[in-house]
Order: sequence, then structure tokens, then C-alpha cells
Amino acid sequence: MRPATYGRLAELLAARCRVLVPDLFDVPGQWRYAKVVDALTATLDHLGLERISLLGHSFGGAIALGFASQHPDRVTELVCSDSLAASREWSLADEVLQHPVRLVRLATPTATKAFVRTWIDHPRQLVDAAWWGFTSGRETSSEVVARAGIPSHVLWANRDSILSRADGENFAQELNATFTVASAANGQSLDHDWMFQQPDVFFDHLDALGLKVLTG
Repeated sequence: MRPATYGRLAELLAARCRVLVPDLFDVPGQWRYAKVVDALTATLDHLGLERISLLGHSFGGAIALGFASQHPDRVTELVCSDSLAASREWSLADEVLQHPVRLVRLATPTATKAFVRTWIDHPRQLVDAAWWGFTSGRETSSEVVARAGIPSHVLWANRDSILSRADGENFAQELNATFTVASAANGQSLDHDWMFQQPDVFFDHLDALGLKVLTG
């Protein structure tokens, strides 16, 4: 997704804190995990931000986890939602191949427009990032974050049709994090894209975590 995809959630958060939404694919040349984490670090340095609260959704959770593991002294708290940080090598690719219809169901106009725009602007980077996401495990990063004692939380949509809830639970255990299965007050199911499809519901769940960035 592109930063604008999360615009409504950013607006809700901006009433309580400063919000930055980086474009994880807007990098020159080949997309490399280490290069993206370094670019995020350089951006924060340029803005003079010593400590931050990190929120990562889906693929972005892996970048948030990577930054937290490399710079634990700069992370006040970490939240990962329905995140690829929980993938184990080919597990996500296997899920996609076994249940391709699930991806189609998530092809909302918002998601489709964002994906197409990213594909047009950064095709090479998108392919590189997808391959890395499908083939890498992140157990070591989780262990580093847990040992550092960073307050961490994992949010999971109650009907995530892309990633297994069991993966989310395992990821939360590795992080020594809280694990919350989210649902809407009206009983409506939430899917993998709830962070931008139901931003008000997502914000309420973030607020319930008692994050320092929202209460300080």
C-alpha cells in the first residue's frame, strides 16, 4: 500500500500525536531490506526524532520489526497488525497459492488503486520486496526485540483471510507481546485490510492498548 492509503487513520492519530507514514517502496535501484531500514533511520535522524512509537501493518510490520531490533533504544513501543513479520520463509507464499481467492476478496478499490500505483512507480522494488517477504524468516529480530524489553503488541483481524491467526499468536509469544483479536462493535467481521478499510475501529483498538504516544 501507499502512504495515502492510510490517510484516514493518520488523521485520527494526528489529533493525539505526530504521525509519519513512509513509502517503503520509494527507494532508488534494487529494493533491499537493509537499505529500507537504513533509509527509515536516516529519515528519523533528518527530522531530529530520537525515540518513536512504531506501527506496522502487513508487510510494513517486518520493516518496523527490523528497525526495532537494530535500534531498540529508539523505540518506545511497537505495534504490529496482521503482519508479515510473522511469516516463516515460504509460509505466506504457501497460503497465497492455496487460497488465491482470498486475495481477490481483498481487492477493494482502495487496495487495487494503491497497488497499481506502486506497480507503475516502483515495479522493480515491488518484485524485490515481495521475494524478500516470501523467503525470509524473522525469528532473530523478534528475539532481539523481546530481550530489549520493548513494550510490544500484536493486533489481528478476527477474520484475516491472508495470514493465519496461529502465526500471529506465535509471533506475539516470540515478542513477549500482548495479542488482541479485533472485532467491530456491531459484530462486523474484520479482514486483513481493516487498518485502512475500518480506520475508526482500528484507532479504537490502538487506543485501548494504552500506548504512551496516545496517552502522554
